[in-house]
Amino acid sequence: MRTTTRPVTRFPQRTTSPDAVVVEEPMEIRVEGRAMAVTMRTPGDDFDLVTGFLVTEAVIDGADDLSAMQHVTDDHNIVDVRLAAGVQAHQDAIDRATRELYANSSCGLCGKASIDRVVQRTKQRAVVPCVNEDALLRMAVVMRSHQPTFDETGGLHAAALFDSQEQCLVAREDVGRHNAVDKVIGAAMREGFDLAQTTLIVTSRAGFEIVQKAAVAGIGVVAVVGAPTSLAIDLAVSNRMALVGFLRDARLNRYA
Repeated sequence: MRTTTRPVTRFPQRTTSPDAVVVEEPMEIRVEGRAMAVTMRTPGDDFDLVTGFLVTEAVIDGADDLSAMQHVTDDHNIVDVRLAAGVQAHQDAIDRATRELYANSSCGLCGKASIDRVVQRTKQRAVVPCVNEDALLRMAVVMRSHQPTFDETGGLHAAALFDSQEQCLVAREDVGRHNAVDKVIGAAMREGFDLAQTTLIVTSRAGFEIVQKAAVAGIGVVAVVGAPTSLAIDLAVSNRMALVGFLRDARLNRYA
């Protein structure tokens, strides 16, 4: 269930009536039965979220590293994943992630050691991808049509991946911008899409965690409707990524 209702008093009418609000619930991610992280999310597309989360937090390399996923409680708020054979070498990464992600599971990795670990896992491009500004504006319009729960509640972020032909490969909504990004990356990886030629659009600011998730996934172009941060710009530049901000109202700013 993505939405529920709560009473709201509207001003200046001073009338009270039910209002649609987005559901936010915790989800615990377990690896081989071991609790690794808890994130607040909008229920739905949980397996996409878990796949994207584990990849972009540098715990696994891709969807092929997972052999199975399942909800282990009736409320679907715990997901346990099983690693594919031969992925035991990632146990040290899981150990580090367990300690770090409990400190701040909602916004990705934190601290110099964590940032260094993420940067080491990204693949630097030979050249910065070309950016077609008009195409980005068209993509933003298309993504807006993939936000039905936002239309109902006004309370969700969205992320979408587009291919080089401006086709929307996958779009997801979530109360957390980072979760929306993990969901689209996870869904694309589970479908076997080549992320190197994709563009990621997100209805949020571009904090470091958004750009680092895209970098780890191999995405070359990131565009957001809000502002970027200095660390996000620096990461995009160092990884030869294109970074666009303020993608709204038929305008945009390019930062990298």
